[in-house]
Amino acid sequence: MMTVYLSHGLESGPGALKMQALKGVAEQLDDCEPVIMDYRGMDEPTDRLAHLTRTLQSRGDDPARCVLAGSSLGGWLSAAVSAQTPVLGCFLLAPALGLPEYPETSPTIQAQYTHIIHGWQDNVVPPGPVIERARVQRLSLRMIDDDHRLHSSLDTILADFRRFLAQCSDGQRGAT
Repeated sequence: MMTVYLSHGLESGPGALKMQALKGVAEQLDDCEPVIMDYRGMDEPTDRLAHLTRTLQSRGDDPARCVLAGSSLGGWLSAAVSAQTPVLGCFLLAPALGLPEYPETSPTIQAQYTHIIHGWQDNVVPPGPVIERARVQRLSLRMIDDDHRLHSSLDTILADFRRFLAQCSDGQRGAT
């Protein structure tokens, strides 16, 4: 069984359009359990990071069978958790990399599979640090003509997420 942790952004919530859409994709797979995180009331990245880490530990999921998916601050959280504990996959949407107010501006992503989607018109998280992290680690990166919310690219995001989960699932089966 593969567990997919979905982390929303700073000003968003578990019911947000992208989180619910990603959850719907994960629910279509037989061997996949989506877990939508709820960070409402936690404004500090460190509090959210501790909450995600505690949730992973308390559920007892094997990190080698976990996919961390997140948008903006949720993308940063997914990357930061993987930097501490290697995971099966990281699927990052406009991840908040390179922002000085975060404890680690560019965590080293430790995932067997990683895919990043970022908008060229993002005026919240500049594309430069995200492109640089992808370049340094040779990570899969799709740059699209969209803004930070990526709402114009939802179909592309969901198609990429389906392929990504299939890749993780195949990789997980091959490792057992």
